[in-house]
Amino acid sequence: MTDLARTVRELGSPVVVVVGDAMLDRYLFGETSRISPEAPIPVVRVLRDEERAGGAASVAMNARALGARVRMVGYQGTDAAGSSLRRLLEVAGIDTSAIVAVPGRPTTQKTRVVAEGRSHRNRQQVVRVDHEDTTDYPADAEAHLMAAYEKVLAGADAVIVSDYAKGVLSPRVTRFVIDRARDVGVPVLVDPKGSDYARYRGATIVTPNRPETAQATGIEPRDRESTFAAGRRLLELTGVEAAVVTLDKDGIAIVTRAGQEEIVPTTPREVYDVTGAGDVVIATLGVALGDKLPLSCAVHLANVAAGVEVSKVGAVPVTRDEILEALGETQPASNRVVPLATLVEDLAEVRRSGRSVVFTNGCFDVLHAGHVRYLAAARREGDVLVVGLNSDASVRRLKGEGRPVNGQDDRAEVLAALASVNYVVVFDDDTPLETIRSVQPDVLVKGEDWRDKGVVGREVVEARGGRVVLAPLVPGRSTTSIVEKIRKQGN
Repeated sequence: MTDLARTVRELGSPVVVVVGDAMLDRYLFGETSRISPEAPIPVVRVLRDEERAGGAASVAMNARALGARVRMVGYQGTDAAGSSLRRLLEVAGIDTSAIVAVPGRPTTQKTRVVAEGRSHRNRQQVVRVDHEDTTDYPADAEAHLMAAYEKVLAGADAVIVSDYAKGVLSPRVTRFVIDRARDVGVPVLVDPKGSDYARYRGATIVTPNRPETAQATGIEPRDRESTFAAGRRLLELTGVEAAVVTLDKDGIAIVTRAGQEEIVPTTPREVYDVTGAGDVVIATLGVALGDKLPLSCAVHLANVAAGVEVSKVGAVPVTRDEILEALGETQPASNRVVPLATLVEDLAEVRRSGRSVVFTNGCFDVLHAGHVRYLAAARREGDVLVVGLNSDASVRRLKGEGRPVNGQDDRAEVLAALASVNYVVVFDDDTPLETIRSVQPDVLVKGEDWRDKGVVGREVVEARGGRVVLAPLVPGRSTTSIVEKIRKQGN
C-alpha cells in the first residue's frame, strides 16, 4: 500500500464549514434529431431531468463524500429551487442550519439542456439558462448570515470560502468570516474570484486556477519560473501562508511563505469534463487540512481527486473509494459481492454523492473476452456498475442439466475482480425483475441480441426517467460455444 493510499484509508471526519454561493444545478437530458422550424436551433426532446448541488454547495457535497462533517453557510430564496437545494444537502447529511432564506431573492439556479447519444460520455450541452441576482444582499440578511456562521464555527476544523461572485461574499461578510476563524485558530481556504485578492487577506490558503492567477497578479503561469513568481505575488497580495495554483493538465503548484515551491504533476487520465475540478480540489484540501495533514500531502491527495473528477461527466463528488482505485488500491473482490439488502444501503450513499447506477445481469458461466468488453461498455454508461448474477439453481432452470460449469461463488468472485465491476449481487429468480426493482438503476444495459426479446426491467427503469442501453456483442464469443468446443475436444 502506498503512503497516500494509507492516508486516504486513515482519513478522519473533520468538521468543515463551507461559506459561499450555493446554487442549484438543473440538467435536462434529451435527444435531438431535427432543427426547429422557428429558428436554426436543435429541438431537444427531454427524457429526464436531474438536480444537483452547485457552486459552494458542490464543494460541500464533495467534502461530505470524502467523509467530513459539513456545515453549509449561505443564502437561498424562498422558492422551489431553494427548497430543492436544501433537500439535496440534507439528504447528503450536510448541516443546513446556517443557510439563510431571503424573501424576494431567487435562489441561484443554472439550467443546462444536454443532448446525449448512446453513451453518457457522448453528450453536448446545447444551452445554459441562469436565474440569479448578483446585487448586494440587504444589511439585515448579512447580519443574519454572520450570526449563523458564528454558531456553526464552534468546533470547526477548517473553513472553506467558495466565492462565485453571486453576492454572498461581500467585503463585509468575507472579512468577518476570515477574522472570526483566525480568532479561534481555524484554517481558512479560499477559492477566489475577481482580481481584488486583498479582500482575502488573513486567510490561510488561496486556490486560484491559472487564468485567475494571471488576472490577479498580472503574471501568466506558463512555466515553472513564471508560476512560482505568480505564487509569490499571491502571497504578497493576500498575506496567506500558501498559494495553491491549479494548472489543469500540468498539475498543481504550491508556493508557501516558508519557501516551499513545488509543482505536483497530474497523472494522465482521459478527460471528459473539467466541470467541478476546482470544487474537488478545495474540498479535498479542506478535509485533509482539517484532519491536520501536511500541506504537501493534502495537495497530492487533491491532485489525485481532481484527476478522478475530470474523468466524469458534470460536477459529481469524488469518494475515498474512487481515490483509492485511482491509486491502484482497489477494494478486494470479495467485498464487492454483497447481499441485496447491503447493496441497497450502499447505493443510497452512491446516489447521495450524485453518482449514477448502471445495472446489467447474466449467468457469466465461463467468462470470456466478450463478457469483459460488454461489462466495460456497461460501466461507461454511468459511475457505478452493479452486476446481477443468476444463482446456480437459476442457471440450471435456464440452461439445463450440466450448467453452470462454474458455481455461483466462483462466478461472482471472478466478476468482482474485473475493474469495471463495482458490485455483484446473486439472484435466484428466473429473471432479475425483483432485483431491478430494489436496485432502481439509472441505466439498464443488455446485449443488443435482446432488441426483439423485450428487456426485463425496462418499464421499471424508464418509469423513473432512466435509460435502457443495448450494448454491442463480440461476434463468435459465447459460453455455450466454449462449452461445446471443450466437449468435442474431450471426445
